[in-house]
Parts: sequence; structure tokens; C-alpha cells
Amino acid sequence: MSVTTSAPTRRPIDTGALAARYGTVAAAVLIFVVFALSSSQFTSAANISNILVQISVLMVISSGVTVAVASGEFDLSVGQIAGLSGVLVAGLMAWSKLPIPLAIVLAVLAGVLLGALSGVLVTRLRIPSLIATLAMGPIALGLNYAYDGGDSIYTQFPKPFYVIATGRVFGVIPVPIIIAFVVVTAFYVLINKTRLGRALVATGSNLQAARLSGINVNRCRMLALTLSALGAAMGGIMLTARLGTGQPGAGEPYLMDSLTAVFLGMTAFKPGRATVQGTLVGVVIIGMLDNGLNLLGAPFYLQNEVRGVVMIAAVSLAVLRGEIRFF
Repeated sequence: MSVTTSAPTRRPIDTGALAARYGTVAAAVLIFVVFALSSSQFTSAANISNILVQISVLMVISSGVTVAVASGEFDLSVGQIAGLSGVLVAGLMAWSKLPIPLAIVLAVLAGVLLGALSGVLVTRLRIPSLIATLAMGPIALGLNYAYDGGDSIYTQFPKPFYVIATGRVFGVIPVPIIIAFVVVTAFYVLINKTRLGRALVATGSNLQAARLSGINVNRCRMLALTLSALGAAMGGIMLTARLGTGQPGAGEPYLMDSLTAVFLGMTAFKPGRATVQGTLVGVVIIGMLDNGLNLLGAPFYLQNEVRGVVMIAAVSLAVLRGEIRFF
């Protein structure tokens, strides 16, 4: 009696699935290689450190936005909330002479309260988050103008405050990078390693199924928008320390950049899901594009056009694949 065995069939490589899972990472590597070959300065240690410092604020804001998107919500108020918290911390230190820690806490609290208010509009009045946060942006900006009269605060701040932007640990590691790392890690652990994080993701994946499984979806949605505002507030304070002034509109550019980073990240690692690690890749892509184009002497308008194209590409890909919905 003879026994015959057939050779195991080899599964064909699903290039489409690989592209969907790692396409964004591959794009980041490609961008790095292109700029490295185009400019010898791009890969220098000083320039790499500069890129990380420059994207630190975006990392913090985008991490909060990631929580909102992972929960099925959109936050269009992060730019104005960042601006409000940045101006508040400046005014509380310069005008009210409050200690730095207290000024930071109050400025963060103001942003968090606006995020919670957005959550109330979404969960109690059933206003789509896209609309609720779109309206919250002008409210934050109005509060900003009411506080500082629409002017920037140029007064010298206490010197220790600038450590947030210019300090170095052991004289080597920039403080903004450390702050961004801590915040990104905290949001990553929240989403991936906690029961609350699983509830947030479940709410964003299927609201009705999450509700039927016993999850308090309204609490999750409110918390998601509150955490998004928390990230915006912290980013706004970092931005004020970097600029050395409190500017009402300083945070507005970060709205588009943070959403672009999140949408880019939705095509990485876990396609269809907003993840902190995916968003981090998106932030790095934006940072490399800005830095590389600057090194090549590209005109400022070209940089804006590139940002717009990247935003369109990221959103289009996510929408076509059914990964995001706006209402």
C-alpha cells in the first residue's frame, strides 16, 4: 500500500491587501529616500531632530483627533481650541501673573470644557459631530477675541515656560519630542490596551452593535470629543511656547494637517481604522514633505498645494473604500 501526499499549494500573494495595509508606510519610506537623494542635508542628525521638533505639536493634536475618529466622530474645532488655549496660557502668565503650572492647567481645562460641550451637542441634541464641532470652532475663536481683544500677546513670558519648546533633556533630547512621545504613548495605550479604548473603537465601528452589547455609546462619544479637545489644548500651549507669543489664529492650520494625518493613517497597519500608530506615520509624512520642500527651495504656495493634494488623496482613498462617513 502506498501513500501519496500532494505538495501544499502556495497561496498567491495578495498585493492589493499588502498595498492597503502597508501602502502609507511605503509612501513614507519613498518620500524619505527621494528627499535624501535630493538634498544631503535632509538625513543629517540636526535636520532629523528639527523635523521631529517641528511635528511635535501636530503629533499631540493629531493623537487627540485620532481618538475622535476612532469613535466615529469628527472634530473640526481643534484648530480654534488650540488657539484659545495658547492665548489663555499666555494671558494668564503675562497679565494675571499666575504660576506656570496653574496657567497651563486652566488653559487646558478651557479647551476640555469646549470639547465636552461639543459632546453634549452630539449626544443630547443629536447634532452630527461634523456640524457641532464646526460651530464650536467660531465659539472658541469668539472667546479668544473676547479675552485678548483680537490682538496677539507679545509680552515676555517667564523663562521656564520656554523650556516646553526649546529645552533639552541631558542637553541632547528636545523637550517637545519627549512631550509628544508621552502624549502619543498615552493615547496609544488608551485605545489599544484598555477596556475603555475597546469601547471607543467598538462605538466607532458599529454604533448600534456597541449599544446592544451594553456599551454606553453616548459616554464614549462625549469622551472622544473631550479627549480630542484635550490634545488640541496641549498642542496649543506647546505652540505658544514655540512662537513666544499668544496668537488667536495660530492653531488654525493644524485642523487640516491633523485630519490629513489621521486619514493617511487609516490606510496603514489596520486599514479602515483610525490608529495612533497610523496617524503617527501620517504626521511624519507631512513633516518630511514640509521639510524636504523647504530644503529644495520650493515656493511657499507649492507647499500649500502639496498639502491640499495629499489631503484630497487621503480622504478620497478612505471614502472610496468605505472607511469614513461624514454623517
